[in-house]
Amino acid sequence: MKLIIIGPAGSGKGTQAKLISENYKIPHISTGDLIREEIASGSVFGGKLEQIINKGSLVPDEDVLKLLKKKLDASKNGFILDGYPRNLNQAKTLDEIAEIGTVIFLNVKDDEVVRRLSTRWQCKNCGEIYNTDAKPEKNKGKCDKCGSALYQRDDDKPEAIKKRLDIFHKETRPIIDFYRKKGVLKEIQQKEKPDQVFTEVKKILG
Repeated sequence: MKLIIIGPAGSGKGTQAKLISENYKIPHISTGDLIREEIASGSVFGGKLEQIINKGSLVPDEDVLKLLKKKLDASKNGFILDGYPRNLNQAKTLDEIAEIGTVIFLNVKDDEVVRRLSTRWQCKNCGEIYNTDAKPEKNKGKCDKCGSALYQRDDDKPEAIKKRLDIFHKETRPIIDFYRKKGVLKEIQQKEKPDQVFTEVKKILG
């Protein structure tokens, strides 16, 4: 089972990828996590990636692919990719190293993305995510898990969200058409709760 999950920021990709990973016993592969792990390893390559990120630049496609190929080769029973590919060039390159069976597109409208992300807060310590509408914390401003303070990421503020949506429509939308033409795209229309989305995911995956 080789899957990709695609959707705009705030569509619930990470949540669904985690549920799929747990229920279908396949690794959840996030390119962001791979980059952070490589940097934390202290390797020469990790040092190079850290310098790129510290300059505020994007990690080049070839470097992301190098990390990804290593992980995919080790995932013999399948995987779910979250956060990659982000553009058409990455999708075509991925096609050369992996045969993707299903691409799940979480189709969430722009105004709903803005609503969800502008009410999202994260724990500074453990990274747990809360939403003042759907999943509020028990003690205002404090993480239920570790008690640390919550904060709102700069890229979850309205002006930044709109920029992220512009990038999604410009760079990621072509990927959706690419996979639709290949006959592997499965679309899930906007749902309010994660368990409603996962019910649809299970129907797709069987």
